[in-house]
Amino acid sequence: MIQCKDCEFCEMGPDNHRTFKCDPFVNIKEPECIAKWQLIRLDMIAAMYRSMQQSQEKLAPLQDKLLKYMEREIGDIDESDKWKVDDEDGQDKDDKLI
Repeated sequence: MIQCKDCEFCEMGPDNHRTFKCDPFVNIKEPECIAKWQLIRLDMIAAMYRSMQQSQEKLAPLQDKLLKYMEREIGDIDESDKWKVDDEDGQDKDDKLI
């Protein structure tokens, strides 16, 4: 099996950073290359998920504040419109008495 460092589709950069130019649909040399390529992709997905989770953790306090503010505003609106509902209930009770 050819090692990635010996393959023509792998380039070694500064501080041992590897750049892979292989494409599993076009130019794979050995079957093991597909398994390695899948591992690299899974690692990339995990790294993206971690960064998304970190950004979500930064936004969580702001989201909590916004939700509390919206709940308070909705509560104030409901409270200000409460007199409309109370009047209608009072009229229905008066109508039933007659």
